[in-house]
Amino acid sequence: MVSGKKRPIRTCVACRSSDEKTDLLRVVRTAAGELLIDRTGKKPGRGAYVCRSAACVAAAVKKKSFERALRTPAPAELAQELMRAVQEKENADS
Repeated sequence: MVSGKKRPIRTCVACRSSDEKTDLLRVVRTAAGELLIDRTGKKPGRGAYVCRSAACVAAAVKKKSFERALRTPAPAELAQELMRAVQEKENADS
């Protein structure tokens, strides 16, 4: 039997693959215009999602996918924070 609860699906800004919202990293643009990693997925603001892989994060930064999706310049620190988040996830899975 299939459970009645729907799981939200989101698309990675780098590789364009679809996955469950909880399996992707969310970057949110706040009302103040700053970009933050939203680990809970509940912060208010415009969001963009990326796979939890170093390759997708690097591709998104290179293609300026966050800047396009969130309509604001992305600081250089964002890429470093995303890479740290990916490494934390990989270390937790090990």
